[in-house]
Amino acid sequence: MQCIALLMAAGSGSRFGADRPKQFLTLAGKPVLRHAAEALLRDGGVDAILPVCAADSLGLVAAMLEGLPCLPPIAGGATRQDSVRAGLEALAAKPPALVLVHDAARPVVPPGTIAALRTALAAHPGAIPAQPVTDTLKRGAHGRIESTVPRAGLFRAQTPQAFRYPDLLAAHRAATAEATDDAQLLEAAGMAVALVPGHEQNIKITWPEDLARMEAALTPNLIPRVGTGFDVHRLVPGRPMVLCGVTIPGPMGLDGHSDADVGLHALCDAIYGALAEGDIGRWFPPSEARWKDADSARFLTHAAGRIAARGGVLANADVTLICERPKITPHATAMRERLAALLGAPLDRISVKATTTERLGFPGRGEGIAAQAAVCILVPA
Repeated sequence: MQCIALLMAAGSGSRFGADRPKQFLTLAGKPVLRHAAEALLRDGGVDAILPVCAADSLGLVAAMLEGLPCLPPIAGGATRQDSVRAGLEALAAKPPALVLVHDAARPVVPPGTIAALRTALAAHPGAIPAQPVTDTLKRGAHGRIESTVPRAGLFRAQTPQAFRYPDLLAAHRAATAEATDDAQLLEAAGMAVALVPGHEQNIKITWPEDLARMEAALTPNLIPRVGTGFDVHRLVPGRPMVLCGVTIPGPMGLDGHSDADVGLHALCDAIYGALAEGDIGRWFPPSEARWKDADSARFLTHAAGRIAARGGVLANADVTLICERPKITPHATAMRERLAALLGAPLDRISVKATTTERLGFPGRGEGIAAQAAVCILVPA
């Protein structure tokens, strides 16, 4: 292949302080890692991606990048330099002409960056995107300024950094000290590295505020759409009791053409209503035999798909189950987890709660269960 990009994802991201490495966090509905890979491929010029990650993350990374032109992920080393070299050595049997090295924590590669890097490689062994330093620089210690650093000729290095593959491999093999980036290794070997224009959008996510800034930058102009849903099913003996995707043992269940999951049906109607796309009966008519005793999870998965098809994001969903029995509280957490999984949404955006009618009406008499749901969906304006 002419050009392969090493996607560096072996870091722990300890400075960020999350419960998992920052490259695996969700950004605008996708892992940061996936954004970085798609950005490398978007403008062409990259034939394939080789992810380099921690040994215990190989399966996770492969799953996150499924469907993209990626080579099987390989395990990195103790340092970033070790990981880059591992990636380069993995390519040695069938070496590419060019190689890019990109941080998985940089989810945006501005258009034209890779083309500029490849053009620069026609005359130089290496090239990097960089931006001139515009802020005044101070050297400090113990909370005080020690000196002002002249900023003339200083640049902020970004990735992807591009190299002729044999030159970068040789520089790594010859390295005797740790470098802060791959360009430094070529510098140490006396090889020229070109500068091409960088971009303010090429942010490396290091702190939580970086992730918030990228979320705002990548999220289109969205407007809220609110929908509500309501459903009722009769209680009968001999049927399973399925509520919000969770089966609850007991002698009574809900009667209906499908599994009669009243919570999921109300939630589907709320989603379809927010999108102005009718109701559950439009998409899954009870007159059709194929929906007989169907798992209502299929309906909610379809509704979630309609959100995605409209370019939308689920802001939150709230389901209220109205019944005297069964008791919902012992099952509420499992219900929330099931809904979050079906909707592909964070758990903290899903609410399931219950109330009674103080023994009034059909729920109070134990004749049936009702559910109401409300959702807020953000869709492009």
